[in-house]
Amino acid sequence: MNTTPSSLHFTATSDRPVSDHPVSHQPQPTVDASQRVPAGERALILGGGGSTGNAWLIGIIAGLFDAGLDVTAADLTVGTSAGSTAAAQLMGATPDELFDAVLAAAPRKPAGGADTDSAPPAPAQPVSGRNGARSVTDHMERTGKILEDSTSMADMRRRMGAAAMDMASAMEGSSARWRTTVAARLPHQEWPERLVLLTAVDARTGDPVVFDRHSGVDLVDAVAASCASGFAYGIGSNHYIDGGYRSNADNADLAAGYSRVLVLSPFGGRTRTPLEWNMHLSAQVDQLRRSGSRVETVFPESEAEHLFGVNAMDLSLRPAAAQAGFDQGKSLAGPLNAFWR
Repeated sequence: MNTTPSSLHFTATSDRPVSDHPVSHQPQPTVDASQRVPAGERALILGGGGSTGNAWLIGIIAGLFDAGLDVTAADLTVGTSAGSTAAAQLMGATPDELFDAVLAAAPRKPAGGADTDSAPPAPAQPVSGRNGARSVTDHMERTGKILEDSTSMADMRRRMGAAAMDMASAMEGSSARWRTTVAARLPHQEWPERLVLLTAVDARTGDPVVFDRHSGVDLVDAVAASCASGFAYGIGSNHYIDGGYRSNADNADLAAGYSRVLVLSPFGGRTRTPLEWNMHLSAQVDQLRRSGSRVETVFPESEAEHLFGVNAMDLSLRPAAAQAGFDQGKSLAGPLNAFWR
């Protein structure tokens, strides 16, 4: 099983910096791929959840795989934030290869201080331990204030986008650096033929965005945009923020029309938005079921909850999160087998 490098750091095959993208003088409208999603049989939803959330997703999929249930062959895969990283990683490596790489990886800092290990994109460069927790806490406080001042989901998206644009302006070269970091995490950098949707939000307009292989956006850029929780990520003249701001950290509504929907949610289906905005996962699951879909949701078990939340960007917890996911996946393979097959 140990056939990959000791960390999820891959040789980039398409490492063009963002500054080399064609740039027009005016932002171009982004075609939302959700407008062209066909109905199908099986949909896999990979939710957001930071560095440890990415590890848990890899672990649970590897646990299912080890027990004989391969969910990576879904007719539709939806990735949001850390889930978009996991979705892209699964395009170029097997679940057990990715799982082994997480367990073998040791968080490290190069001389320049930028993180190069396998954590998914964070509000700022992710760090371990107390500094990571402080970074997450600061980010939650900053975005929490925006949430308090917002009157609707659309208003919140616009406010989040404006704040992220200001941050990007203050961080020269942030998008190019982020693209290089994200590219190194992906074993394969081309969109697959099968249907994969990666979520984001247009930072300028606040409009929800869904990328697919027909969107005219490189896979690396789509992942980087979906994970842009702090500064707005630039693709050409457009800028994007984290797909978790589209509706919630899971965006299960994109599986409308699918017979069976499996939701893997590192955040346990929680949402920071007011319930009256009707954006929480449970509302989306209810709607899917009313439309005829069978839906199963999987959350981290209670004894593993300390690995997430404020600790979501602690790289030292990634192996534990992956192992917790693996053990949970193995135990769920039997119950989920009849549902998925």
